[in-house]
Amino acid sequence: MAADCAPKVIFEHEGVFIHPSSDEDGIEQDLLISGTLRIVDKDGEIVVDYRPLEDTVDPSNMLCAGKDSSSVVEWAQCPGERPQLLETQQSYETEWDMINAVSFKKKPCTNGEGSLNHSHERSRWAFSFSASDLRSITVKEEGWSFLVFKLKESSASLPALHFHQGGSREFLDGLRRFALLSEAPDDETCLLVSTPNRALSQSFENLLDDNNYTLAGKLRREPYLTTMGGFSKVTNYLYDVIRGTEEHQQRPPEEVADLLGEIIPGLEINQQEEPGFEVITRVDLGTRPQVRRREPLSAEDWTKHQDQEGRMLNVPHLKHVIFKGGLCHAVRKEAWKFLLGYFPWDSTLEERKFLQRAKTDEYFRMKLQWKSVSEEQERRNSRLRDYRSLIEKDVNRTDRTNRFYEGIDNPGLVLLHDILMTYCMFDFDLGYVQGMSDLLSPILYVMENEVDAFWCFVSFMDQMHQNFEEQMQGMKTQLIQLSTLLRLLDLSFWNYLESQDSGYLYFCFRWLLIRFKRELSFQDVLRLWEVSSVFDLELCTAITR
Repeated sequence: MAADCAPKVIFEHEGVFIHPSSDEDGIEQDLLISGTLRIVDKDGEIVVDYRPLEDTVDPSNMLCAGKDSSSVVEWAQCPGERPQLLETQQSYETEWDMINAVSFKKKPCTNGEGSLNHSHERSRWAFSFSASDLRSITVKEEGWSFLVFKLKESSASLPALHFHQGGSREFLDGLRRFALLSEAPDDETCLLVSTPNRALSQSFENLLDDNNYTLAGKLRREPYLTTMGGFSKVTNYLYDVIRGTEEHQQRPPEEVADLLGEIIPGLEINQQEEPGFEVITRVDLGTRPQVRRREPLSAEDWTKHQDQEGRMLNVPHLKHVIFKGGLCHAVRKEAWKFLLGYFPWDSTLEERKFLQRAKTDEYFRMKLQWKSVSEEQERRNSRLRDYRSLIEKDVNRTDRTNRFYEGIDNPGLVLLHDILMTYCMFDFDLGYVQGMSDLLSPILYVMENEVDAFWCFVSFMDQMHQNFEEQMQGMKTQLIQLSTLLRLLDLSFWNYLESQDSGYLYFCFRWLLIRFKRELSFQDVLRLWEVSSVFDLELCTAITR
């Protein structure tokens, strides 16, 4: 049997204190418990662990920064005693915190009993819990920050942890890597904790593990193809409901198809050769509800929302009109520059012309950087060489059925290639990741201009950047939020997905990564992108249900 993996320390901070209550038995009035707080990954389970140090801390021998953060004062030995000014020194933190010069005073041992008593105290104040068991964290200030943890199923209260030396923000940031912390609606000091299931955390961690470097490389360069190919086989919902759990109890595919047809009138199933999967080709969903939408915003209406100098008027109302009906195609070339963030809404026509001239010069300077690289130079630049190879491969298969990109030696493909290569010069750390060509294609189609399309794409990528980073923190967060939203809106379906190890919703990965670009027709994508910029999770939930 293989040995368990060694625990991995995600976060560690020393000098975290517990303030025992003075009325507790055996606790001295001025005694503080100093310890180390850690966030540890134990075989995929995230654990918060607190361990006191060997020696307890006597506050009478402790220094801390004054509240004005400009002087060092001695900790008051008695509740009513004022702190004594020792020396002036600029603090490196704005909150009231302890400084590095803190000193500890060991308690004297009598008759050899001190060591035993200290050991008992340490074990008494040590605690650990799984992040999935955490209900909430209350963040309070008393000159310094301290945190109060509340578990989901525990009547016993945990002691508050005091961060005299700072570090509370770093701890919360470390915890946010594995849990969603949201402010409670009725208490701004309380953070509600929501954690994904273990499968989601392990899936992402395993993908980026050094032992799986081949898969990690694929995932970075071709994220949605690799993910969809490896994880998106979600077992059919109704099929599992009526089939047996054991292999010998499973009904023949023909019988399953007949049963499903009886349960859902109008359902047609096309059996595939691959066992365990089937394609539902048609299902009667009933009468489609009537949805009333406005006519697309016309060029005349767009002009009415501008003043004499070209500033956009009543922008919230204009956005509402676009949300209700979209834009006619003649307006898109101008309106998308505002919607994507290239043009400021309050800019005048002259300011926009000046901006375009400056951005044109900047674009061609960056384009010249990669255009002037010789073949010999490129042989010694593996990253640029890899970016170019991946871009050429993706461009040649992007929207080739669209007339704007179809055919051999299409100028649209040349522009698509050049813009993506120039973006590598603009953001060389990110470079090119598969999926970006899908995001650029509709923008270039609408703009019909290389420079405008580039800067609109840059603004769009500012919103989407975290989705394409190596750690894919944006995708993790969105999948966690989507799972939470689905649980609130359709608990029974969410429970079913959980029971099938599909609660991490990997089949939604491509939807979020490229904003439904591969799921809808090209014209529908244009309409969706212009009417919705913040409703991706709601759309995913609606489609899933």
